Amino acid sequence: MTAGRILILSVDRDDDIGYKAGVTSPVVGREACLDAATRLGIADPEDSDTNAIFQAIKTYDELKGKGEDVEVAVIGGNHMNMLEGDRRIAELLEDLVAQTGVESCVLISDGAEDEFVLPIIQSHLKVAGVVRVVIKQLPNIEGTYYIIKKLFNDPKISRSVLVPIALAMILYVAASLLSPEIPAMLVVIGIIGVYLLIKGFDLDEYVGYIYYGFVDSFHKGRISFVAYAIAGILTLCGVIAGLMSIVTYYPVTGDAGLLYNVMTFLYGAVVWMVVAGLVAVAGKIADCVQNERAALARMFVVPFFIVALGMIVYGAVIYFLSISPIEPFPFTTTEGVIAIILLTLAGLIVAFTGIYYRPLVQRYVLAWIDRKMRQDKEDEEKTHAPVYKKIKY
Repeated sequence: MTAGRILILSVDRDDDIGYKAGVTSPVVGREACLDAATRLGIADPEDSDTNAIFQAIKTYDELKGKGEDVEVAVIGGNHMNMLEGDRRIAELLEDLVAQTGVESCVLISDGAEDEFVLPIIQSHLKVAGVVRVVIKQLPNIEGTYYIIKKLFNDPKISRSVLVPIALAMILYVAASLLSPEIPAMLVVIGIIGVYLLIKGFDLDEYVGYIYYGFVDSFHKGRISFVAYAIAGILTLCGVIAGLMSIVTYYPVTGDAGLLYNVMTFLYGAVVWMVVAGLVAVAGKIADCVQNERAALARMFVVPFFIVALGMIVYGAVIYFLSISPIEPFPFTTTEGVIAIILLTLAGLIVAFTGIYYRPLVQRYVLAWIDRKMRQDKEDEEKTHAPVYKKIKY
């Protein structure tokens, strides 16, 4: 096939071997891969990753029989968070290349999801080929129902599908009972629209990253957990304030169209959202000061950007609504022009202030790291220094 040592690699992007079978990846070597496939097959006989691992072993045996210099391995990602899983795959693959000395790779895939990591693999190895494993089965109505039922039992899929539907239903009932002025269907359509927007721009991985950051801060007992909780409450207050703003101007905005509804919502919600973002970032900065001071320079500029963005958006919303046919509105057209100019300039000043002071903070962090390293070195020397006893003659 190709010169050099070849890696037969099965990528389990959602880490079923770890989540279901309790096998820690990377799994290297024929016997280890065979054991992992057996354990996964016993844990879940219907998982297609089992067939992919067996295919990897078969491909390994075939190339080995032809005299090729090959190695076989299985790498797992993360079952709940694909973004973290892809990062883990990149780190494990880098270690695997250094450990085995392979120069090219044959990827064994059981579906298109695993092939998303193909660019990650190509950044470390030359991909000599891709083997796609297709499970042979006879589809029927009963089998389709059973497959759907099994998919919904998977926490990763149920959270992506069932949670938004349940949330939309709950909000429909809540809007009907608490706010008769707001059509409940409007709330449901808004929630579904936000969800589809998140999925369309592939932001669900980042939402999952935020969720796991929240859980991780709770487990480690960090102050950012409290800050995130307060930020969540403030965000909810912002949503309510935005909806109340729509209620205030709804008789007119309903005739004007959806765009005016969105702008009116932002007019009431953007200040709350900015405060929520500042509280969340303040908690993260406090954690950086206590535990990860090296990341302080990266986080320092974030609150400046949040305030700047909030000012610019707020000014744009005021200007748009001031020139719209919404009556009555607190700002005239002249005041709207003044608002967008002043708030945009203020936002730019705030952003440039954060950018200007960031190098100073970075120099402070580097100086602190240098002092810490010297102090640790001195402490280590004191710890291992020989002890001399005073001898009386």
